[in-house]
Amino acid sequence: MTLSLEVSEGVGTIRLDRPPMNALDIASQDRLRELAVEAADRADVRAVVLYGGEKVFAAGADIKEMQAMDHAAMVVRSRALQDSFTAVARIPKPVVAAVTGYALGGGCELALCADYRIAADNAKLGQPEILLGLIPGAGGTQRLSRLIGPSRAKDLIFTGRMVKAEEALALGLVDRVVPAAEVYEQAFAWAAGLAQGPAIALRGAKECVDAGLESDIDTGLTIERNWFAGLFATEDRESGMRSFIEEGPGKAKFA
Repeated sequence: MTLSLEVSEGVGTIRLDRPPMNALDIASQDRLRELAVEAADRADVRAVVLYGGEKVFAAGADIKEMQAMDHAAMVVRSRALQDSFTAVARIPKPVVAAVTGYALGGGCELALCADYRIAADNAKLGQPEILLGLIPGAGGTQRLSRLIGPSRAKDLIFTGRMVKAEEALALGLVDRVVPAAEVYEQAFAWAAGLAQGPAIALRGAKECVDAGLESDIDTGLTIERNWFAGLFATEDRESGMRSFIEEGPGKAKFA
């Protein structure tokens, strides 16, 4: 299997393993959706790492496979393609992308589905679909523009150029740049720390931010208000406040 889900310390690592470049063919896309749903549903997975291995995150879709498809075939396939990536974006738990080497096309779009991106100092990211006479089709035109702003997104999409890690950091495309040997370790540590946190509150925080960005501010505030009040019914809220009063901040243990 080209993708797998491995769980340790509350962290589920979705691992891409399709040498040499982790090209995301149809089978990989469908498997990605399955694993995203599994990670979302499993109680022992409290945070997720997306990882392509030490050399490459994912260099995009399988171009040879796409070349054989006509318009009618892609009309059918494009929804399933987007649904696979959306399943990752909608995992109701913290998700971090550990980006090594190339994250291009569909690989960049997969990284965009994470909540946080840690990149190797040798990483290169981009949306080169325009060089094929295409546009990003797995969420790139939407998630990239929401993350880094429309004009910066258009620059990357219009030109198809790759950006190195430091420029990606300056653009806001990635959130941290670290030595290549430390990418997975730091991504796992980020996820493991959050895996010890209050799962329902983290779920609510993620939904409030994501849904709020797709709404007007009044709707966003309503979503936030409902989640905020609802969390007063959870054991985590009770133990968190009790710990704060009795022991001081930052010492609560959550179930």
